[in-house]
Amino acid sequence: MRLILISCLVVAFYASSAQRQIAVEDFTVRNTFAQKSVYGINWMKNGQFYSSLKDNKVVKYSVTTGQPVETIVDGGALSPALRIDDYSLSADETKVLVLTNVESIYRHSFTAQYFVYDVAQKTVKPLSGNGKQSYAAFAPDGSKVAFVRENNLFYVTLADMQEVQVTTDGKFNHIINGTTDWVYEEEFSFVDGFHWSPDGKRLAYYRFDESGVHEYNLQRWGKTLYPTDYRFKYPKAGEANSIVEIWVYDLGSKQKVKADIGGETDIYIPRIKWTNDAQLLSVRRLNRLQNSLDVLHVNAATGASRIVLNEKSETYVDLDFIDNLLYLENGTQFIHASERSGYKHLYLYDMNGKLVRQLTQGNFEIADVVGVDEKGKVLYFTSTEVSPRERYLYSLSFDGKKKARLSAAPGTHRINMSSDYQFYIDYYSQAAKPQVVSLYKTKGNAVLKVLENNEALVKAQEEYGFAGKEFFTFKAADGTTMLDGFFLKPRNFDASKKYPVLVYQYSGPGSQQVTDSWGGSHFIFHQILVQKGYIVAIIDPRGTGARGEHFKKLTYKQLGKYELEDHLAGAKYLASLPFIDPSRIGIWGWSFGGYMSSLAMTKGAGVFKMGIAVAPVTNWRFYDNIYTERFQQTPQLNASGYDDNSPSTYAKNLQGNFLLIHGTGDDNVHFQNSVVLQEALINAGKKFRSFYYPDKHHGIQGGPTRLHLYSMMVDYVVESL
Repeated sequence: MRLILISCLVVAFYASSAQRQIAVEDFTVRNTFAQKSVYGINWMKNGQFYSSLKDNKVVKYSVTTGQPVETIVDGGALSPALRIDDYSLSADETKVLVLTNVESIYRHSFTAQYFVYDVAQKTVKPLSGNGKQSYAAFAPDGSKVAFVRENNLFYVTLADMQEVQVTTDGKFNHIINGTTDWVYEEEFSFVDGFHWSPDGKRLAYYRFDESGVHEYNLQRWGKTLYPTDYRFKYPKAGEANSIVEIWVYDLGSKQKVKADIGGETDIYIPRIKWTNDAQLLSVRRLNRLQNSLDVLHVNAATGASRIVLNEKSETYVDLDFIDNLLYLENGTQFIHASERSGYKHLYLYDMNGKLVRQLTQGNFEIADVVGVDEKGKVLYFTSTEVSPRERYLYSLSFDGKKKARLSAAPGTHRINMSSDYQFYIDYYSQAAKPQVVSLYKTKGNAVLKVLENNEALVKAQEEYGFAGKEFFTFKAADGTTMLDGFFLKPRNFDASKKYPVLVYQYSGPGSQQVTDSWGGSHFIFHQILVQKGYIVAIIDPRGTGARGEHFKKLTYKQLGKYELEDHLAGAKYLASLPFIDPSRIGIWGWSFGGYMSSLAMTKGAGVFKMGIAVAPVTNWRFYDNIYTERFQQTPQLNASGYDDNSPSTYAKNLQGNFLLIHGTGDDNVHFQNSVVLQEALINAGKKFRSFYYPDKHHGIQGGPTRLHLYSMMVDYVVESL
């Protein structure tokens, strides 16, 4: 009997020791757990092929077999050889725009060298010899390419490679043509501020006059004897914005027409796009408080406009979320998304803005529109109908009578559908299963080929003993609303023991961390902590997404209030569980999540033993106006909404171990936020730790920075929680 017991103990020892230990280097240096995917998908014109970027080659694949049939461009075989960072095909697929030497500016903006590759001739030419370019795009007929350089708009005629300059007044920190200012880029999520008309005869473009916008001074320390100043236009809450105009340039006459977007200049133009009529430009206009959205139709020849649709809200119009304005090829109708029913749904209108019918309805959100098959009169979309934590693909007839769920497996499905709607690629994962990328035939909903199954990652997560997501719900601070969360527990979890728990959250409006999908924000970092004996809990409070308009917009004009109440309720729930040590509950987050962890340690003091805040907003007065005023109105209209939930206001209440981290080169959430909070904590006589990363931006990346950052945070959690 004793021999058997010893044998069992030996087996148990080797079984437990067989779990490999995760190192910070595994996800900051070595990419041991990188999730593979299929990138750069371009559906080709005949519907039987698609192209993708792989191993520095643009490769053509057969849709029916999923097998490569041709290498369209081999970057290494070109003269000169190029590293292909991205590419795009002309509409007739005879030419390829190749991007290389991409240099980031901010989150989306960049400069690059573009080359034009002729598929038949197998020749490559630089798009321009006059300096790097940005956002180059083929004209619809492939005969020209437009691009931006140094705040001006240009195009090149490919037949003779002649360069034409459309605008001449572009100047840094003053005038921008064809792209966006900082705040539009960050908060309206685009930088390609020009669009070819369907017939290729006109270019519609943005013009920003940012000369009246205040500058932010970002010091760069580098290795020079004196630090340098980088000054850029950054409109903070309540401050002046750029004056935005929309212009239409006629390539034939070389004449420009200014679009009539109204006499009020303190507005936003978050989107422009051509309808299928080359004479008609669609412009979306938001008022400063972002609670009224107009859809304008502009005559491209005269600039005259008319409002065809108005969307109002008692809180705010969430433009990025309802950004589905689709003009049908029939030229007589368009589809528009709205939250007017309390959930995001799709509506069909005629071109005069008269409602034809509501296309989707129910107590769930439309996540994305992936295809509108006018010939078959079928709409394809993903939604949260089954669960807010999941996304499935559906088809629906235009009359709303035939609806089918095409995704079978539970979890999260992202869809890339071919332009003829005959095929689609499904990017699918579950909480315990890394991404599987599969090619489907839409008719019959049949799998043609699995393009990527992440076998190596599946094996790695077994070898390293990854903790799976264990979902839970608990009551919000209002006592009725149920909130979602999930645990990551140690592999040898013992319910009879007491574990410390670290709460991770982002908590920003419309965000979502609790999903039935693999991975997530800082997932491997959390797995390291789990291996060290911690439970990690991820929670989405009220104000986050996928639960309808009321759930999301409850936080309007008082960001932080309800989110904090819910995190305190979450800590109370966790403390009630028999396997949680109530004296060892911590919280951390980044950006908005850093704001919330700072608020939890100050206004919510005494609940969390430890908090980490990375790149936090500490008072919304310091953040940009488009994001902040959407949720808070202006400081002039809602001063208490800014100050009543500022961590700096409650610095004197700080309790517990607190670590504050920021990059000094953060162009988004300025280092100023942490400086002000630190000063308030110092003045209040509070002990805390802080760490800054010289010249690092909001993501705190570059060189060994992430290795240092996560190593420090692991050590701090082990030491302080």
